[in-house]
Amino acid sequence: MPQLNYVKEGQGPMVVLSHALGCDLSMWDGVAQAMARRYTVLRYDHRGHGQSRQVGGPYTMEVFADDAAALIEEHSNSPVTFIGLVMGGMTGQQLAVRYPHLVRSIVMANTASYFDAGIRARLTQRIALARQHGMDAVADEAMNRWFSPAFLQTEQGAAQAASLRARLAAMDPQTYAASCQAMMDVDFNSTNALIACPTLVVAGTQDDAISIATAEALCRSISGAELRTLPTGRMSAVERPFEFANLVHDFLRTT
Repeated sequence: MPQLNYVKEGQGPMVVLSHALGCDLSMWDGVAQAMARRYTVLRYDHRGHGQSRQVGGPYTMEVFADDAAALIEEHSNSPVTFIGLVMGGMTGQQLAVRYPHLVRSIVMANTASYFDAGIRARLTQRIALARQHGMDAVADEAMNRWFSPAFLQTEQGAAQAASLRARLAAMDPQTYAASCQAMMDVDFNSTNALIACPTLVVAGTQDDAISIATAEALCRSISGAELRTLPTGRMSAVERPFEFANLVHDFLRTT
């Protein structure tokens, strides 16, 4: 089990923040700032991402869930709320089935129970780009997928996108490819029926790939799951961090 880089702040019930493919824990800066007023916020870098140790592949969602479980067991004596975006959301689905005793509730943002043929084709293309032309080529294409046009046109949005682009461009291509493959290999439609904890699904209304229909399908796969939307692209927690944190807080007050 690799040593994962993490930041722990605030006090109160613990929430764990799990980032998207090609990002690191910094993508949660705004959400963590808002939530640390009421919660102990533990955010971390996935293996091979950010400052966590580079580990050879292949990668699987089981491996990502095992990493998250080990971190939770190290830092909490009671079940946590696990919040994940895209790859982090898939990690959460696996975690809730594989380690139900560690999870009191889950929030899955801009993610899916499985990726359809269109998204799989895009990920396959990105794997090829990463291996043949390096991560700069991937990063240029990703930014327009991650954010809404309106966000990119603001000074703050452009700066945040540039920061995330730099992190993606610095990533090891083989780790990126292995992480893409891990997401492509899952289909949680059957196992999600085993998730018994309260579940919130968050979708971006301007996400051109992981659509509202995809989020609705994810909700249907988990008994009692609730759906909320934000007027964002895929990185809802980056575009609207305080609105995202408020959605989570409102959800947790009722669970």
